[in-house]
Amino acid sequence: MRSKPLARLAAVTTVALSAIAIAACGSGSSSKHTTTGTSAPAASLTPSSTSALSGTVDLANSSLGPILITSQGRTLYLWQADTGAKSTCIGACAAAWPPLVTTGRPTAGSGVTSSLLGTTKRANGTEQVTYNSHPLYLFAGDTASRQTNGQGSNGFGAPWYVLSPQGNPLTGATASTTSSSPTGY
Repeated sequence: MRSKPLARLAAVTTVALSAIAIAACGSGSSSKHTTTGTSAPAASLTPSSTSALSGTVDLANSSLGPILITSQGRTLYLWQADTGAKSTCIGACAAAWPPLVTTGRPTAGSGVTSSLLGTTKRANGTEQVTYNSHPLYLFAGDTASRQTNGQGSNGFGAPWYVLSPQGNPLTGATASTTSSSPTGY
């Protein structure tokens, strides 16, 4: 029988490997940040599954206040280790925290400021959506619409936070499930 920490490590490894296999997330770097218009091509967790998410960033009310979400209701996060529009979440980090990528310009939903939306190029050539110069990520531990299980997590060496409509991290509150999240999330 496995100990709780070993079982937790096995679960994290399984989630990370599954996300890698599904998302085929690559390494990240950034060479530019662009402000975008209002056309709405597809965005996704990976370039090969562009129907998974649209390029629309929406606003939703949550227990943390108004937060940014995808048009499918997935909560969006920023990582404090990123500086400016450059994404530094790669490998296992990108498996647990998939970057929101797009094949075109992202679109601002109701309550979202379109001038704060942009993109940044990752090392694998994909365009990651940014908001207020923060690369945007989803959390593999959010399994349903509007969950904020990653809020306040200190995975991969720096905190993860949901974003306000102004594009700032909401650092004052953490999700109640964060304390039970496996290491690395």
